[in-house]
Amino acid sequence: MTRTLPVPPPRVARLPRDKHGRPIPWFVARVNGVPDFRIADTRKIHGAIAFRCCWICGGTLRNVTLGLAATQYAYVIGPMCAVNRVSSEPPAHRDCALYAAHACPFLTTPHMRRWPIDVPDTVRPDGEMIERNPGVTLVWVTNTWRMVRGLQLWDVGEPVETLWFREGRPATCAEALAAIDSGMPLLRREAQTEPDPEQAQARLDRQYHHALALLPGGGPR
Repeated sequence: MTRTLPVPPPRVARLPRDKHGRPIPWFVARVNGVPDFRIADTRKIHGAIAFRCCWICGGTLRNVTLGLAATQYAYVIGPMCAVNRVSSEPPAHRDCALYAAHACPFLTTPHMRRWPIDVPDTVRPDGEMIERNPGVTLVWVTNTWRMVRGLQLWDVGEPVETLWFREGRPATCAEALAAIDSGMPLLRREAQTEPDPEQAQARLDRQYHHALALLPGGGPR
């Protein structure tokens, strides 16, 4: 069944369209002139860092009228990022991020898999990417913009709002919890590789319980 896409916000509506009529996010790389939604253009990453550009529409995240930084930044992340609070992608405008959570085929189709990237010279992002579709998307809205020192990763900071989605609709607490719990073994295996695995596991437990408080409805009862 074909889903009806939501109406894009004006900044997204101005983007070029692909052959299916979908807006092409600003970050998408072109391979032989054709947009490849799997690949982020590294030049856009550098532009987002240098000029505080929205990762989705490419517009400024600064308040042009006042010449100030935006007061809110929105990350489109997976549920495990609510635990480790790190994103491999720069933030976006809140309305652009919400559109992505409602409209992106990969984010709105739980059983869709990532196709292998067979394009030469592509650069993997820093950090350990979890190669799965968790079925749940989180729009994490924060007042801070901060990178992890020495890495091309973003510390998403404390949220002022967390919006959970599944299949383009608001996710239930049970759905969001299941998405987190299914990914915890991956983070626990990674913690075992730390110099002090016991300390890393204890830290991960604290992060997990903090994440539960952010689930829809205030977390499980």
